[in-house]
Amino acid sequence: MKLQEWVRVSGQRVVVIFEGRDAAGKGSTIKRVAEYLNPRVARIVALPAPTERERSQWYFQRYVDHLPAKGEIVLFDRSWYNRAGVERVMGFCTHEEYTRFLHQCPIFERLLVEDGIMLRKYWFSVSDEEQERRFRSRLEDPMRRWKLSPMDLESIVRWEDYSRAKDEMLVHTDIPEAPWYDVESQDKRRARINMIAHLLSTIPYEKVRRAKLKIPQRPAPTGYQRPPRRSETTVPDVSTILG
Repeated sequence: MKLQEWVRVSGQRVVVIFEGRDAAGKGSTIKRVAEYLNPRVARIVALPAPTERERSQWYFQRYVDHLPAKGEIVLFDRSWYNRAGVERVMGFCTHEEYTRFLHQCPIFERLLVEDGIMLRKYWFSVSDEEQERRFRSRLEDPMRRWKLSPMDLESIVRWEDYSRAKDEMLVHTDIPEAPWYDVESQDKRRARINMIAHLLSTIPYEKVRRAKLKIPQRPAPTGYQRPPRRSETTVPDVSTILG
């Protein structure tokens, strides 16, 4: 909350990228980071697959639209690094597009940092055994079944391919201006605490003095009467039935 208020008042711009293996705990960490933040200041960006038009654009173009303005924090639930991961492994991009990405990405990120954006990049690591255990847990839980897709399951078969893609990605994009930070995520709770603590330690925020607010005294009634409730369509009180 202190970081958020400092960003808002000082007009800073913060981008946090969450990447890693499927089921590595990115989503739950993002949820904890944003849980108590003002959605007008901090927002989560989780883009779907690109449209036909977006595929014809410069690759980074659709991500640029979501970068923060002054006083904003943007949390990318996956990002432009899709090209270095799933697109590379699954063949959704050509070799030329992939090599162009590895060349342009460090340049793109240096431009962001040079313009004053605070860019933080986190990679969530999890073992193959733990990943499979989490997949099975999702498969058996109807409340989390939506988190499991055929693409996720394909990552089991292509585990080593994803490992090689990650290694090559780090060689080209782990730059001094925007380094990668690895989050050990075998234990989700520890991973969340460690990531949040690290993020706070890398940004020189200060406590901002807030204006004191006082709840005013309610004025005397002037004769207003609410219309009869029977004239309104009311939501049924099922809470009484459910106990």
